[in-house]
Amino acid sequence: MTDPLFAEDDDANTPLTEEERQGLIPSYITLRRELNEAEQINIADGVRWALSRRRDVLDEAFLRSLHKRMFGKVWRWAGQYRTTARNIGVDAYRIPMDMRQLVGDVRFQVENNSFPPDEIAIRFSHRLVAIHPFPNGNGRMSRLVGDLLALQLGQSRFTWGSGNLVDPNETRKAYIAALRAADAHEIDALLMFARS
Repeated sequence: MTDPLFAEDDDANTPLTEEERQGLIPSYITLRRELNEAEQINIADGVRWALSRRRDVLDEAFLRSLHKRMFGKVWRWAGQYRTTARNIGVDAYRIPMDMRQLVGDVRFQVENNSFPPDEIAIRFSHRLVAIHPFPNGNGRMSRLVGDLLALQLGQSRFTWGSGNLVDPNETRKAYIAALRAADAHEIDALLMFARS
């Protein structure tokens, strides 16, 4: 069985440009499973950092720092907004503006109780992944950001289907389907998935 490093496992993966691929730091990584393992170790460090003290998740600088903490030992471009087109997300030139707008919109929702806390956190997570600000790691970061905002709003962390969302499997398919429903302004499936 082959396990190429940059193989596209499913149509929801974000392909990297050749220049972005050159940003891989560990030289021993030649297989996708090695990359996933290295990223998972780095993500665990980022989660510990994010949960180590109270932080305002509705801060653009924090979001960039969080991405760097989650992926900075694996990718040189961690924490930097992407500059190239993708199969998902806004045009690269719109990222800084859309991120500022997202943070402002969610601050307004929190201050005005526009939605229940879970829904605010899930809408934030969904919009972040829809913007797709970074070359890679957007889904994993957006789920953590949803968790952090839920905690900030006095809720528990989400379970996100209680399964592996990195490798192609039924849980990931359900997550992608819920994201696509949210893209069509049907947030209920993503809310239910996040607490399943």
